[in-house]
Amino acid sequence: MKAKIQTILSIYVITTFLAGHISVHANSGVKGIGRSSYSAEDTTTINNLARTGLKYSGKLPDGIEKVKAYIDSAELLCEKNKIDFPPLLHLLKAEYNYGLGDFSMSEEEAKLAIEKSESSGEYKTLARTLLFLGRYYLRTGSFKESIDSYEKGIALSKKNGMKGIIPNSYFGQANVYNTIGDLNGYRQNLQLMIDAGFAENDSLSAEIGYYRLGTSFCGDSAASERRNYKHADSLLRRGLDISLKTMDTSIIASSLANIGWNYYLEKMYDSALDYYNKSLKYSIPAKIYSASANSLGNIGTIYRDLKKHEEAIKYYQKAIDQAKIAHDWYDMQWIYLDMSNMYIQSGDTSNAYINFVLYKKFSDAWTKSENIKGLADARIRYEADSHNKEVALLSLRLKNNRLLNIGFTGIILLTIIIGVLIFRSSKIEGRRRLSEMNHKISELTQANLRQQMNPHFIFNTLNSIQYYMYQHDKLATNTYLTKFSSLMRKVLDNSNHTSIPLRDELDALTLYLDLERLRFNDKFTYEINIDEEIDPLLFKVPTMLIQPYVENSISHGLMPREEQGTVKVGMKLAKDHIVCTIEDNGIGREAAQEKRKARNSNHNSLGTQITASRLDLVNSLYGTTLHTVYTDLKNSAGEPVGTRVEIHIPIMA
Repeated sequence: MKAKIQTILSIYVITTFLAGHISVHANSGVKGIGRSSYSAEDTTTINNLARTGLKYSGKLPDGIEKVKAYIDSAELLCEKNKIDFPPLLHLLKAEYNYGLGDFSMSEEEAKLAIEKSESSGEYKTLARTLLFLGRYYLRTGSFKESIDSYEKGIALSKKNGMKGIIPNSYFGQANVYNTIGDLNGYRQNLQLMIDAGFAENDSLSAEIGYYRLGTSFCGDSAASERRNYKHADSLLRRGLDISLKTMDTSIIASSLANIGWNYYLEKMYDSALDYYNKSLKYSIPAKIYSASANSLGNIGTIYRDLKKHEEAIKYYQKAIDQAKIAHDWYDMQWIYLDMSNMYIQSGDTSNAYINFVLYKKFSDAWTKSENIKGLADARIRYEADSHNKEVALLSLRLKNNRLLNIGFTGIILLTIIIGVLIFRSSKIEGRRRLSEMNHKISELTQANLRQQMNPHFIFNTLNSIQYYMYQHDKLATNTYLTKFSSLMRKVLDNSNHTSIPLRDELDALTLYLDLERLRFNDKFTYEINIDEEIDPLLFKVPTMLIQPYVENSISHGLMPREEQGTVKVGMKLAKDHIVCTIEDNGIGREAAQEKRKARNSNHNSLGTQITASRLDLVNSLYGTTLHTVYTDLKNSAGEPVGTRVEIHIPIMA
């Protein structure tokens, strides 16, 4: 049994964008680009031809010939009256080439439309082109450029009071985040699309946003992490209410079906059947065969789960008939698989085998079509990347040719310039080599410091194990050794790298804290809090940078206390570094210093000394000014109540 999201992107774009669902409250008229004088009537005619052609561009490839005819008519009129192509015509040509699969020419035409519409103040055309580029870059795999284009469209719309751009842009961004698998980004942009739709009285944007957002919370199974039954039901019903008012049959049928799927996952079969049947009342008359096949197939599976096999077979067959009309191999493959499972449950191995063979047939057909699509997308992205490289190479060649032409104006001048360039190049190369040597020396020094730290850390931990062995506590010794081996494996792995993901650093720190708690019989508790803006997998930090300061807090701050202590580790993201705060409620630095003096000990923490040296190296290596700040915590009476250490940790590449 499967849920299905209907393809409504093309409907949305045609309805809201290509059909001209954009109103402008600022001056967006043509300010005059041309090679000679011409009448405003000619310009209006050309723009009308381009505008009409854009309506058909949303129906490619069926409307490809009509689009070409409008382009030819507009170009002929431009040439006859010696008029430069207007931005709207370039946009039409971009859409036309996009439909043909000529992506390099499509991008060139879109960039011409951007350039001309910016210079002439045609903000509507500029906004339309930015939306087009958002779709273009998504298709060619340039996700950052796609997001940037949509963001520019949003900013332009807000500045010039345009309607229709903002909901489209958020929808486009949602599709980008969905493509790259960022569920949170996908949902956030759908919510922004809904809000923008309500702000602009755009019911279509709101209903599509609710439908997509609600479906994202349904999940693929009852145990899915992304599933939230109540939230999904609420969102889908909001979208359904809007679509019932606008009588948008496709979205009504899809919303009802996905509400049914949501009930099915909760095993509320009667409610699920009710909504699937309601969906069929819209999808069958409207001949939305894929939607009706999905609903009928799911009804069959519900009856299968209810052990009503005759009813199940009847609906499965109806679903297959609908799917065949739409060439819907996706629905056919899972329907045959569900039928095969049903026959296995009833002990009919013959029919189970027949239906499994059919499942494999249509599964292979669907997989093949997906692979063909994937290969086509890969080819498109490869061609777009090759085109960009060719343009960059051509630009470089043209630049070199200009330099050579200038050089031909005088042999003497050329000789002098070459001599100066060679001299400068020699000096720059020397500086570069010196810089590389300093960089390598710094890295070797930093590696040496890490090697000093690891023996120091291991020595302290082995002392703790020795303590338990002397106490003849086998269980505690075994627990300690298990955690110690895990910690040593992480330390050894991490020490091979200059920088590691923050998650690995925190895992090692957690193991260390657990070991110390065992060692000191739960004398203290600890907390580790990380800011939501910090991605522990993405951000890299120098290895073993935090542990020495935590060790200081425990040894010199918490252990001398009679009561149980607490050490807190917090991390927040700054502009170019992470601020790590280590706070304890120990006896304070002054009291700790006095205790050391009483013991006639001149020992200073080797770990913190090494860490400070490593921070100095990072500062010299990257030109930063990162440092460590100590703060003595005191109560209202001026008595020490702990110590806070703030470490500025560099974010490594």
